[in-house]
Parts: sequence; structure tokens; C-alpha cells
Amino acid sequence: MFSKILIVDDEKPIRDSLKMVLDDEGFTTSVASDGEDALLKLQAENFDVVISDIKMPKLDGIQLLEAAAKVSPDTFFIIMTAYASVKTAIDALRNGAYDYLIKPVEFDDVILRLKKLIEFKNLSAENRALRQRLSYETGFVNIIGNSEPMKKVFDVISQVAPTNSNILIMGKSGTGKEMVAKAIHQNSKRKDKIFLPINCGAISENLIESELFGHKKGSFTGASEDKLGLFKVADGGTLFLDEIAELPLNLQVKLLRALEDRAFFPVGGTKPVSTDVRLIAATNQDLFEKTKLGEFREDLYYRLNVVEIKLPTLNERRDDIPLLVNHFIEKFCKEMGKKILGVDNDTMKILLSHEWRGGVRELENVIERAVIFASKEMITPSSLADYLKTNAAQTGDIDSLKEALRIFEKDHITKTIKKYEFNKEEAAKALDIGLSSLYRKMDELGIPTKTSGEETN
Repeated sequence: MFSKILIVDDEKPIRDSLKMVLDDEGFTTSVASDGEDALLKLQAENFDVVISDIKMPKLDGIQLLEAAAKVSPDTFFIIMTAYASVKTAIDALRNGAYDYLIKPVEFDDVILRLKKLIEFKNLSAENRALRQRLSYETGFVNIIGNSEPMKKVFDVISQVAPTNSNILIMGKSGTGKEMVAKAIHQNSKRKDKIFLPINCGAISENLIESELFGHKKGSFTGASEDKLGLFKVADGGTLFLDEIAELPLNLQVKLLRALEDRAFFPVGGTKPVSTDVRLIAATNQDLFEKTKLGEFREDLYYRLNVVEIKLPTLNERRDDIPLLVNHFIEKFCKEMGKKILGVDNDTMKILLSHEWRGGVRELENVIERAVIFASKEMITPSSLADYLKTNAAQTGDIDSLKEALRIFEKDHITKTIKKYEFNKEEAAKALDIGLSSLYRKMDELGIPTKTSGEETN
């Protein structure tokens, strides 16, 4: 049975009598006298169901339904109306209501509909569990995300994984480049073969050629025996070259030939060695820009970049933060043998408003620390690192998710504009929005459209 139900009606006798009946049925209920009061309660705590009148002062039922979808998307809505028209009911259902009731409500009918809603919720939970199991079986289990940017990434992975095409993964540190590469491998025809990752920036320039292509005995001092290169070790499987931008220019030529000929010469070797590997490369740098500077071969860039997957930063997919938080809590609770149900509202506000420069990896470390220091079933701000609380204090007391996101959006856009020296067109491209959208956002957020002495562009 649902633990929390919010009853919203400006008529006190109706909300009080409905509360009494549902309390007797074992539900935990709260009441609100209008839509604004209800929205404040939804921002402060989680409710499983809202039963709301449709005609109320300040904020009516439809407006409350729309606003609540942003701050409490998992809450189910049942709308009550004394205006028994088909249009009213359809409007409510179109705006996301699960069901509607006609006043005067029959208490038995309310209880019956709530029980049906419980059955529906349980079925939805079972379906989610099934999807998670399927996700695990197909290699997506470690990539947590339900935001629009991540849905696009999943879609690209699903389309390119069955092919043998080379793939270039672009993304800042902490965005999960290796996990995406593994997901591609695990969903490919090569899934039963080896997945071999190597960080090009972690091997010295003198050794990397031998590591990739192997060497023959006596080819250099210390080469006491033949050695297979990783291109041969990964034969039939997938070779993941992380930080490909760190590969020296002379080896970029050899890599290009190996990809084109499906063969290579070991160091000191005179006979080509054939290989069948799928190459997935990754970088946190702008490879195209490096080609223009002569620091990366243009022909290799286009050979690698058959398909490009650009991973969003955590700041660009903040909708996924609650999912990631719950995932990491579950992970570390299992490791530490602790029982923690989640984070309280104040903690979630801090996590949502923080600028995650270290990406998902930083969030994971934050949650690991919080689980260590948490002494209750819910993680509170006292369990967080001091720098998170300091940053949160500097942004003020944020009372809503909407305001937290607004503050972040304003700060991010302002920093991007400054980064591109107030060139709005370049800033718009970097933000992946149109120039007119950028000006509209600046107007909405109160960002000056030009600095003193700057011409409007």
C-alpha cells in the first residue's frame, strides 16, 4: 500500500473527511488548502499519490499537475471535479493525471481506485526490474541514465554495436567513455572475444609502439624474446584506445596503416602480421582542432571517426543525478554492509545545484564518503564533504529544484560566453543551441546581452 497521499482541496470539510477515511484504510495522509500549498509540500517531501480538486484559488488542479511533474515526476495524480464534463476529465488525463473523480466523491470508489493504482504501480515496478535485468544482460547495466542526452547515447550504441565500424568517443573525464566502449563490445558480434583497453597517455613514448604492435627478439636493447602486440592479442575482439590524442605522430601513421590493411609490422619485423580487431578510440580533447594545429593526423581522424559518440557531462544531464545517487548508495551499502534508504531533500538540493567538474566519478566518490559517515537511514548534509556544503551556502538557500537548475543554467551560460570572449555565435555553438535561443535564455535569466563597449552581435 502507498505510504503517503496528499489531499488538496480548498473546502476543509471535504479534505478532512477524505483524510479520515484514508487514514482508517492504513494510508498516511497530508492535506493542503490550495495548489500553492500543495506544491510547497511536494517540494519538501515525497508523496506517492496526490488527490486534488481541480478548481482552487492561486493554483488550480491542472496547473498543480503541470508544476508537480517537474519537482515530483514519480507522483501519481487523481483529479477531483464538481464540473462533470468530458472536456475537464480529458484535459486532466492529457496533462498526466492517472484518474479523475466526480464530486461528491464516493469514499468506497476512492478506495477502489487507489487499490487499482497500487496494482498498476506494482506492475510498473516489475517492468522496471525486468528492463534492468535485460539491461544487465545486454551490457548497459553500468551506464545509468534516463535523461534525453543519455537516451540519444543509448540509441547510437544500439545502432552501431552490431557493426564493425570504428568509433570515436568524445567526452570529458568522468563521463564514462570506457563503460560506453564496453557496452558497444558487449552488444556486438565480438562479445565472446576479448575487450582490451589501453590508455595511450599512460605508456611512455619509447614503449608504446612495442605495446601496440609487438617486437621481434633482438630488435632493441632488452628485447630478449618475441612479444605479441596488443593489436594481435585483441585479434577477433575489440581494442579500446583511450586518450588517443596522446599517441605520437609517428605512431599515428602506423596505426592508420594497421586499420587500412588489417595488418602491421612488429618492431624489428620484416613480415606483416594480420589482425582482425574492431577499434574504439576515445579522447577528452578536440581532435578536429588538433588536426588544424598539426598535432593529429587528419587522415587518421577521419578513419577513426566513422561514428562519433559525444558523451554529455553530468552537468548537462542533471536529471540523471537522483538515479545515479540511488545506484551508488545501493552499491556502497552492499560493499559496507549498511542499510541506507536514500538522501533527504536538503541533501538532494545540494547535489542537484553543485557544479560537477569531476563528473560521475566525483559524484560516486561523494556518495561513497556519505555512506561511510551516514548514521541514519537517510543521508543528510552533515555526511557530505565540506566543499559541497560551502558551495551550496554560496548559492543561498535554494527552496526548489527549478530554482537550483535556474541558478546553474545562468552560471553555466555566463561562463561559456566569457570563455568565448563574448562571441555569442561561438557560445551558442558550444552550448548546442541556436543563437536566438541563447538570446532568449539570456533575457530569461537576466544575463546582459552585451558588455560595456561591445557591439550587439
